[in-house]
Amino acid sequence: MPKHTLRRVMTATIAAVGTLALGLTDATAHAAPAPLDYVALGDSYSAGSGVLPVDPTNLLCLRSTANYPHVIAKATGARLKDVTCGAARTSDFTQAQYPGVAPQLDAVGAGTDLVTLTIGGNDNGTFINAITACGTAGVLSGGKGSPCKDKHGTSFDDEIETSTYPALKAALRAVRAKAPDARVAALGYPWITPAAADPSCFVKLPLAAGDVPYLRAIQAHLNDAVRRAAEETGATYVDFSAASEGHDACQAPGTRWIEPLLFGSNLVPVHPNALGERRMAEHTMSVLGLG
Repeated sequence: MPKHTLRRVMTATIAAVGTLALGLTDATAHAAPAPLDYVALGDSYSAGSGVLPVDPTNLLCLRSTANYPHVIAKATGARLKDVTCGAARTSDFTQAQYPGVAPQLDAVGAGTDLVTLTIGGNDNGTFINAITACGTAGVLSGGKGSPCKDKHGTSFDDEIETSTYPALKAALRAVRAKAPDARVAALGYPWITPAAADPSCFVKLPLAAGDVPYLRAIQAHLNDAVRRAAEETGATYVDFSAASEGHDACQAPGTRWIEPLLFGSNLVPVHPNALGERRMAEHTMSVLGLG
């Protein structure tokens, strides 16, 4: 083969190899990142209990396939393992809540990238006891005064501080021990009540006028316990105090994130509706920089 022809062949070959190498490098540089391994833990606010459709794989937990973990997973392309369960307490992270329902932390491992959770409201029966006690007192008083506050005083707050707060820290430390490299997001609870009594809401949320701010202050204390526990264990606290303002159970359908005690649209009262679950997901993704 003549020398000039050989040179042309070699030049063309080198150029082709270089182009292929650049193409491979470019393709590698633009390859899609691996999806997040995402584990969702928590109670009925995480599970979306009362929001349809219900996850048929575990009816005991009354878990929705439209809860905020599913919304986050769909928006981010994450691989979701959802072990949220209605009525869960922090103790159910490490023990079986029901027969056949594994401890929630069994779903978390060293390869977990993201963990979200809403937990603490069922410890000591805080939510159910406070709502039941204050609702009953409100009906008996005809909505006057602050009979629930007068009877129970600081008892709910005392339980949050002496029992729920340390249990939250222990639960979050346990999550961190199982998934040391994961991003952990502890969500607060969206507002159930408005800041002040709304007489038109009494039929839906029968609280005495003076007990509306009392119940809200209990919820604020619980959220602050979640915040402190998150900060002390390296988790991110997702604060809903501003985001959920004006979306409490006294608002109209389409505005409220939380359904009222009576005459609501959810199967489970005083819980987030589908809109609330979507907004919880959106705010969480915004705080975490996801999506």
